[in-house]
Amino acid sequence: MDPLRSISSVASSGMRAQGERLKVVAENVANASSTGTTPGADPYQRKTLAFEELVDRDSGASMVRITALGRDQAPFGKNFDPAHPAADAEGFVKTPNVNPLLEMSNMREASRSYEANMNMFEAGRRMRGQILDLLR
Repeated sequence: MDPLRSISSVASSGMRAQGERLKVVAENVANASSTGTTPGADPYQRKTLAFEELVDRDSGASMVRITALGRDQAPFGKNFDPAHPAADAEGFVKTPNVNPLLEMSNMREASRSYEANMNMFEAGRRMRGQILDLLR
C-alpha cells in the first residue's frame, strides 16, 4: 500500500473517532442539568466511548475506531428540592452524573487530537503534491 495513502487512512480514522467523541461530550454537557420528570425518576446518565486500535492488513498502519458507546455507572447526585416534580418521597431530586469540568477537559483533548490528525492529513497531502511536482 502507498505510504502516503496510509497517512490519510490513519488521520481519517483519528478524525472520525475524535469527532464522535466531541458529539458525546456535547450531549453530556447539554444534559448536565437534566433531571427526571416523575417522582424518583433517574436523570440523564453520562455517555462514554471506548476506543480500539485497528491494524490495517495492507499497510500495517495502526488506526483507531470506536467499539462501544456506554453509560457511566457513577452514582447520581442528589439535591434537596421537595417542590421539584422529580422529587422522591424524602424531597430529593437525582441529578446527572455529568461533571462539566471533566467534560470540558475531554472536549479540549478531543479537539486537539482532531487538530493533530488534521495536520497529519494535510502534511500527507502536501507530500503527495510535492511528489507529483517532482515527477513533472
